[in-house]
Order: sequence, then structure tokens, then C-alpha cells
Amino acid sequence: MHILVVEDEQRLAFLLRRVLLEERHTVDLAHEGHTGLDLALSDTYDAVILDVMLPGLDGLEICRQMRAERIMSPVLMLTARGAIEDRVTGLNVGADDYLTKPFAMEELLARINALLRRRDRRFDETPQLCVGDLTLDLVRHEARRAGRVIELTAKEFALLEYLMRHPGQVLTRTQIVDAVWRYDLEALSNVVDIYIHLSA
Repeated sequence: MHILVVEDEQRLAFLLRRVLLEERHTVDLAHEGHTGLDLALSDTYDAVILDVMLPGLDGLEICRQMRAERIMSPVLMLTARGAIEDRVTGLNVGADDYLTKPFAMEELLARINALLRRRDRRFDETPQLCVGDLTLDLVRHEARRAGRVIELTAKEFALLEYLMRHPGQVLTRTQIVDAVWRYDLEALSNVVDIYIHLSA
């Protein structure tokens, strides 16, 4: 797999590269935000490991611009910030997972492997979901209702995809958070209410 690491702390960046190379991944490094964004927008990566605090352009803005350009490579964000608000912000701009420094390399590898498995399962299955007059194109990352395009954020798209994969089922808040946000269930439980309310 081809993985991009955007991390300004060079010792950590080189350690991440070495560990990922040992796992037989191909790795590109960037040490500042603008270079990281240019690489990320090339849409050639199977996953992106993205530090939040970067010189030039922070990781949140990089992730936001990736999703705005419909670059859907899975993003694992790294940060020294442990506050729930910071984690929520990262997830809401389109990150798929969040890891607080310091972390064990075993956990990082497990999270990357989980992101890659979810991505592979998604594209091995049908590239299009349909419920009534609502269609979700998983390849083009496009939602349409009665033929009309619906503009969605990356997280809204992920939420809609999960709901459309379970038509007619009653889903708990915990199930939705685990599938779409995959983080602190107690801390993020109200996020589901907010997203469902906004899209209703």
C-alpha cells in the first residue's frame, strides 16, 4: 500500500516510515503543510497519516481541502492535543480516525490496517447504493435524489452510506458512532443527534 506521512517532527516521521516500510508499505514523507497538501491532492495514496500541528498549513486544513476536492483516501490524524473538542473537530473535517501522541506503534499499525480493510471492503462491494429515489455512488462519491445531486460533507456521506446499507433497520447511536466516527462513544454520542437533525 502507498501511504503518505505528513509530520514535522522529523524523528517521528522517519520512525513512522521505517515501521511502515517493515510492513511492506511504500511511504512518502512531507514535513510541512503545503507540501503535504500537494502530495495528498495527487490522489495516489491508500492512506494518509496527518499531524494536526504543522508549519505552513495545519493538518485540519489539509484534510478539509482533501475532502473538498473529493480525495477520499483514509486519514489518520495525529496530535498532541487530547481535548475532546479537538478530536471532534478533526473527525468533522473528514478524518477517519484520530490518535493522540504519544502512542504505541502497534496501535498505529492496527488503526492503519483497520482503515485499509474498511476501504477495501467498501470498493469490493457494489459501487452504488439505492434506497427509493436516493442513489449513492461510492466511486464518484456522489449522492443523488430523484436525479438531483445532493452536496454532502465527507462525514455526511459516510453517515448516509451507513444508513443506506441498513435500510429499514433500527440503529442505535452507539452502532452509528462506531461505524462512522469510530472514536469515544460517550463523548461523541450527541454528534449523531446533530447530524441526523441537520439532515432531516
